[in-house]
Amino acid sequence: MVDLIIEKLHDTRFMASMFAAVAAMATVLTLAMPLLSREDLNRRMRAVATERETIRQRERERLARGEKVSLRQTPKTYMKAVVERFNLSKWLGQEQAREKLIQAGYRGQAPYTAFLFFRMVMPLLALIVSSLYVFVILDIKQPAPIKLGMVLGATYAGMYLPLLYLRNRIQNRQLSIRRAFPDALDLLLICVESGMSIEAAFRRVSQEIGTQSIPLAEELTLTTAELSYLQDRRQAYENLARRTDLDGVRAVCLALQQAERYGTPLGQTLRVMAQENRDMRMSEAEKKAAALPPKLTVPMILFFLPVLFIVILGPAAIQVMNIK
Repeated sequence: MVDLIIEKLHDTRFMASMFAAVAAMATVLTLAMPLLSREDLNRRMRAVATERETIRQRERERLARGEKVSLRQTPKTYMKAVVERFNLSKWLGQEQAREKLIQAGYRGQAPYTAFLFFRMVMPLLALIVSSLYVFVILDIKQPAPIKLGMVLGATYAGMYLPLLYLRNRIQNRQLSIRRAFPDALDLLLICVESGMSIEAAFRRVSQEIGTQSIPLAEELTLTTAELSYLQDRRQAYENLARRTDLDGVRAVCLALQQAERYGTPLGQTLRVMAQENRDMRMSEAEKKAAALPPKLTVPMILFFLPVLFIVILGPAAIQVMNIK
């Protein structure tokens, strides 16, 4: 079997055919990927429209049957019952957790209730599952203190799983906003210089930027509503900066507050902010590119160099073995 593989590797026609097949497959995948990719915004809009029609039909049927319709439904009733029964808002409640949930895109009381529920359930679930694995299923041949330490470690990890999930969701959302924010500032600059008010400019940009970043479109839409209804417009900009928790967005919000307070032109302010955010995005890309060679050192040593040595020294070792 080894001789057959070595013979095939030395066969020029076979290797040329293999490389041609790989190149053809890569070409087909490259051409087909744009056709197979779906637009998240259109898919979500269609899903929302379908769900809206389904809810409307269901509510009409309930009205026809004479059932009592609640305008404000509370999802996850069992979670709310558990949270209220054990008073988790007092023992596990954190004001910082509410801000983190808002930064992750979860708004309202229902996500906070679910967060408190999982903060209580996940350690218990981790305790039960780890106990079953350590003491029953795996039956590790270790002293009881070591097994108990493993179970307690899994329980401690389960306590922080909701926070890790929340942190990961915040990072993904911030990455999407950070990448699309310079383009949104350019669109906002065009709208402002064309004569639109800041509310109309935010509304227009939120409609256009949705194809690139749905989280940023949601935040701009919410800021548009706050600019229209809040008495203090400065509060709307502060809320936007707090919900995103990004330095670039915070700087733009501060500049917009100062422009409205002192009457400076918005066009010049937005132009400078757009250039700064674009430079920040470029510097971040350069930083990641500069950090790539040190990160590749360990994979090169572990995976590439042994294979390279085998390819270089393999034929010589085979000839030496045949001579003997």
